[in-house]
Amino acid sequence: MNVSIENLNEAEAVLTVNIKGEDYAEKVEKTLRDYRRRADIKGFRKGQAPLGMIKKMYGQAIKAEQINRTLNQAIGDYLQENKIAILGAPMECENEPTLDFEKDEDFVFRFDLALEPQLVVELDKKDKLPFYHIEATEEMVNGQVEQMRSSLGTSSEAEVSVEGDVIYGHLVQLEGDTPMVDGVEVEQAVLLPQYIKDEGIRARFVGVHVGDAVVFEPYKAYQGNEVEIGSFLHVDKSKAAEFEGKNFEMKISTIKHHEPAALDEAFYKAAFGENTPINSEEAVRAEVKRSFDEQLKSESDYKFLVDMRAHLLEKVGEPKFAEKTLKRWLKSRDEKRTDEDVEREYPAMIKDLTYHLIHAKLEERYEIKVSEEEIMQYAVLVAKNQFAQYGMNTVPNDMLEKYAKSMLEKEETRYNLSSRVAENKVAQAVRECVSLDEKTVSWDEFRTIMDGAEA
Repeated sequence: MNVSIENLNEAEAVLTVNIKGEDYAEKVEKTLRDYRRRADIKGFRKGQAPLGMIKKMYGQAIKAEQINRTLNQAIGDYLQENKIAILGAPMECENEPTLDFEKDEDFVFRFDLALEPQLVVELDKKDKLPFYHIEATEEMVNGQVEQMRSSLGTSSEAEVSVEGDVIYGHLVQLEGDTPMVDGVEVEQAVLLPQYIKDEGIRARFVGVHVGDAVVFEPYKAYQGNEVEIGSFLHVDKSKAAEFEGKNFEMKISTIKHHEPAALDEAFYKAAFGENTPINSEEAVRAEVKRSFDEQLKSESDYKFLVDMRAHLLEKVGEPKFAEKTLKRWLKSRDEKRTDEDVEREYPAMIKDLTYHLIHAKLEERYEIKVSEEEIMQYAVLVAKNQFAQYGMNTVPNDMLEKYAKSMLEKEETRYNLSSRVAENKVAQAVRECVSLDEKTVSWDEFRTIMDGAEA
């Protein structure tokens, strides 16, 4: 057997594998004998069928299988021994003669190879990247503390409404001063005065008593918002405009008053866990701010990753790739993928591939390793951020760890989190190599920056 390579250019090569009968014949004979021992053929005792019959029945398939195994082993060994890095997989050259496994003993296989480009990635203090420190404002802390107090508060029925109450009542559409025949009617309408946009109408629902009737125009109350009008009137939002200028009467049946939780020992335990050391409003605010700082640091780090990726891709430029071979490989991975799909997907694939190669070089240079403990710590952080999206900023650590462990049971999730930890460690190493243009911004300013970057 002989394996050779011909470099067509820096990105493409052709690998040729010459296989002779002696390279696979012994394996074919051994496999045929194994088949014979296991064969249970009518007219013969098990394992006693003539070898010639077995060869006639299975010989060609076994020969093709052993040639394929020999071929794959030869390709893998050659690439590894000669330290040839390729992208995708070897693709059989096009327009090759048809092989006859029945008659021929010697075979020549030729493969197109997409060679990995030799990227040069150098970073120093001349490279300048922005880094944003996001500030958790007093307003954010106040809002979160009030949200926590509200979620842990108590509700009771009241006789007179205030702006934060929930008002229930019988709602009917009016025609003049009387209910409209076949008009909209909602037996148990729900209204929150604090969300009414029109100030005049909002004021009508503050200070009302159970049993009072309030006449108003819902379309005006919600300033034409289709979703809010549809939800309140129990109609399809597409019909909201039909109610412009139409009055309704709501007879108040129930007023629910919500009292935020007091900042006391019961609150501290409910919000932060039974064994929490937090025992004062000052400590609550400090913990909320710490939680915000942790979440916002993740956002800062993510933005740095985005900027780092863009900088590295620009610095490396456009490496040469074996476009035709890679497109063939891309199409071969999914039989449903069309030529049009390949043309559309290829540019993004090359960009991602380039960054993957850059990242791999940096991982090697900075000797990046990821431990199980680091994966678990990051999984806990991800879990914390997921809960925070729903306003749950103070989930106890034992619950976060339990949730993180369940996340890591999925192999794909574990791989993704491990990759993200490695990427974060590369980013940290890069931060130490380059110059940082550090800026402190508010959360709103940061969102504006991100929106501009994604536009």
